Amino acid sequence: MIDIYTDGGCIGNPGPGGWAAVIVENGSKRALHGHEDQTTNNRMEILAVIEGLDAVPVNADVRVHSDSQYVINTMTKNWKRNANKDLWVKLDAEVTKRKVHWNWVKGHAGHALNEEVDRLANGEAHGKIMDNPKSPVTEQALTHVDSSGKAQMVDVGAKAATERVAVAMGSVVMEPKTLALIDANAIEKGDVLGVARVAGIMGAKSTSQLIPLCHPLPLDQILVEFRTDPERNAIDIRATAKTTAKTGVEMEAMTAVSVAALTIYDMCKAVDRGMRIGDIRLARKSGGKSGDIVLE
Repeated sequence: MIDIYTDGGCIGNPGPGGWAAVIVENGSKRALHGHEDQTTNNRMEILAVIEGLDAVPVNADVRVHSDSQYVINTMTKNWKRNANKDLWVKLDAEVTKRKVHWNWVKGHAGHALNEEVDRLANGEAHGKIMDNPKSPVTEQALTHVDSSGKAQMVDVGAKAATERVAVAMGSVVMEPKTLALIDANAIEKGDVLGVARVAGIMGAKSTSQLIPLCHPLPLDQILVEFRTDPERNAIDIRATAKTTAKTGVEMEAMTAVSVAALTIYDMCKAVDRGMRIGDIRLARKSGGKSGDIVLE
């Protein structure tokens, strides 16, 4: 049995794309990869399978592993072929020459060979951009913008749900007397930090309603914490957001910090109109394709 692991993708839609295939045969491994200029993710997924099959002998017993439900379900469940008809014809021709078994691999689930072809395909897509400096898509492509510059909600349907954590920070700077009143729980409106904590949690839960292109996420936990700093006359805010989902939770953490800071301002503005909210930022994140990012 020959095993072929395939993957494809592009940056933009259409945009520069890459494909890759890793072939495991008789205990040895070899890799194939290439790219195209203006293409789509689905075309690259199909092309990866075509090139992988073409590289193995006719009449071989082959098992194709792909994280593309588009490819696997089209070949096994007869999904409609409304697009990419030219490539489907080529793929059918390669399949008829061999005994092919189809296996869907959950994307980015830690399978070494699936991750390898993903890196190769993405490398080809980015390499195509660098080869063409006039490309409308830059190396650091904005995923929320399509090839024509219009805003879009990113399609995360094919991604795997993983545990994700994000920590965000921010601060509110105020007059010394305001900080003293908060510490003494003497603000007329009541418990400033208690209300701000609840507001931050509620804000995180409402992120997708506030930020137009954010995906609604099932939040596992939101923690909002405060630390008073008398030397700076400030309240530092730290929010931790956790989820098990297909996309990151950074926006929820930063929204929690922002709403908590605004609530502190609202609770105290009667005694201090000069409060300043600032330095709201992501401190670190974990989970997903990009892995751990530690900024502070």
